[in-house]
Amino acid sequence: MCSGRVDLDFILDALAQGNDGVFVGGCRLDECNYTTQGNYDAYAVVEIAKRIMERLGIDPGRLRIEFMSGADGNLMAEVLDDFSARIRELGPLGSSEGLAADKLKRKLEAARRLVPYIRLVERERLRLPVKSEAACKAFYSDPETDRLFDELVGDKLTLSEIMLLLKDKDLATGELAGLLELDAAGVARRVGEASRQGLIGYDEERKCYTLMQ
Repeated sequence: MCSGRVDLDFILDALAQGNDGVFVGGCRLDECNYTTQGNYDAYAVVEIAKRIMERLGIDPGRLRIEFMSGADGNLMAEVLDDFSARIRELGPLGSSEGLAADKLKRKLEAARRLVPYIRLVERERLRLPVKSEAACKAFYSDPETDRLFDELVGDKLTLSEIMLLLKDKDLATGELAGLLELDAAGVARRVGEASRQGLIGYDEERKCYTLMQ
């Protein structure tokens, strides 16, 4: 299977299933067997997934991508041994990051709910300008890429988590702030957009936010 078929949701689902790390292997860059150069698409998916993991509080070192040929059996064994050692060093997913199981599950579900939107963002605003190794490294090391990711995706991740929390029960600002480890102003800013879209309402009598059906 071409590594270009690796979807962002595959990575998030693997973590949600409790795997401590995810490894993606692809053909050497510029040696793709297909005209689509799908390994560059895999490169982009992994870079975006790492940014999501970092914003969720998950060590991005739990995700790795390597490019090699079918003749690189020894290299693959070395890389996998190295990655396995790194995962053992990091320890169990979630607990090593100080994330309780329920909190980790919620954060990953919130991210997975955003996958269709993130795919669109990647295609329209975060797409690699040119499929070349140099262009990839330059694009994903550029602080502007991180700024744009935070602008387009960062707050959406928190908002998605807020909506999951409100799905269970109505919550006051202070309760949301405590669960999300944000201040009240941070909660209000993120809820504001959803309120304008009619997704979240505020019950003045009970002083709490509620998910609109």
